[in-house]
Amino acid sequence: MVTILPFRALCPDPSLVAQIASPPYDVLSTREARAMAADKPNSFLHIIKPEIDLQDTDPYADAVYRQGAINLRRFTNERLLQEHAPSYYLYQQIMGQHVQTGIVGVASIDEYDAGVIKKHEFTRPEKVNDRVRLISALNAQTGPVFLAFRQTKAMADLITLLLDKSQKMYDFSSFNNVRHIFYKVEDASRRDSIRKAFAELPALYIADGHHRSEGAATLCRQKRQQNANYTGKESFNYFLSVTFPHSDLLILAYNRVVRDLNNQSLAIFLKRLEEKFIVAPEPHFKEPDSPQKFGMYVAGQWYELLIKKEFVPQDPVDSLDASLLQEHLLRPILNIDNPRTNKRIDFIGGIRGARELQRLVDSGDYAVAFALHPTSMQQVMAVADAGRVMPPKSTWFEPKLLSGLATHLLD
Repeated sequence: MVTILPFRALCPDPSLVAQIASPPYDVLSTREARAMAADKPNSFLHIIKPEIDLQDTDPYADAVYRQGAINLRRFTNERLLQEHAPSYYLYQQIMGQHVQTGIVGVASIDEYDAGVIKKHEFTRPEKVNDRVRLISALNAQTGPVFLAFRQTKAMADLITLLLDKSQKMYDFSSFNNVRHIFYKVEDASRRDSIRKAFAELPALYIADGHHRSEGAATLCRQKRQQNANYTGKESFNYFLSVTFPHSDLLILAYNRVVRDLNNQSLAIFLKRLEEKFIVAPEPHFKEPDSPQKFGMYVAGQWYELLIKKEFVPQDPVDSLDASLLQEHLLRPILNIDNPRTNKRIDFIGGIRGARELQRLVDSGDYAVAFALHPTSMQQVMAVADAGRVMPPKSTWFEPKLLSGLATHLLD
């Protein structure tokens, strides 16, 4: 059984929504966010990355979180208004030919702690603590957790009905030419249908937002310790979410670039690859068209790498392309033992394309780039169902959920 509840969202003035909505906090550096929000006083980045309003400040300094709270108060009643009654919302995104539609509500932290809401990534304590401090300072959850469920006919029919019968609140295009359409579900009987439809699902899966969900859960535990008389109905027992059918979702590759060849000549490097990969030069880049196949750019030349079948295990984690590349190339040949901490490797979201990989290597800043085949949602769910975690930077979901369209205020 899954619980997704309606809530009283803090939403933008429709005339300002395109100015307010921003990318999520974790896809932009402070420098990038400051540049994007320059001369844009309405950008939600002033709330979710408040360090951009302070000069030469540690992004984890106390002053940053205080500034975020000041900015949220400034936005409220000027740019953002709280809904009068709890509602669900629909969030539809259109990127080219790709369309995905999710239901906006609040998810249960009890179900998160019980494993009904399943994870597939480790979290880093410093990043969780950052989210705890921001949520606490704002007394609000500003970034939705991106959830998924296994598609069912009942849910597909319900979303189709809701799209037809719900009131459109926003319709605008934004970053990367993605169209964002936001609906409010006003009819009480349809809200009932949503709640019942979720209750029939066995589980939800975190697609993106592990630090946001863990931050909300950590703060909830703290508040429960501080209030022995909590009922479980307080708003801090839930976290802001948008939940999509798994079949709607688009995962792009999460590619790798490495700064050097580990003190090896190109000839030796290529020779060592042949121990576990079939290596073939390619005159032009081709996206890997199947799992277990990689594109590699080095010394001005693209290659196709196909891992030999005897090195592909049946394990749901070890058989992932990110695992195969790590265990059979990055670790033994390039000496990248821990990709989470090694400074010689960087990760490039697939939205940037192969040209970015080639540009980085041609610039001289990196020696070699690897293009991966995207992980599938079926693989993500299989890993989560097994109670396992994926290698770092295994999935790049696109389009990203914008921040600022609906904020969950806490009690």
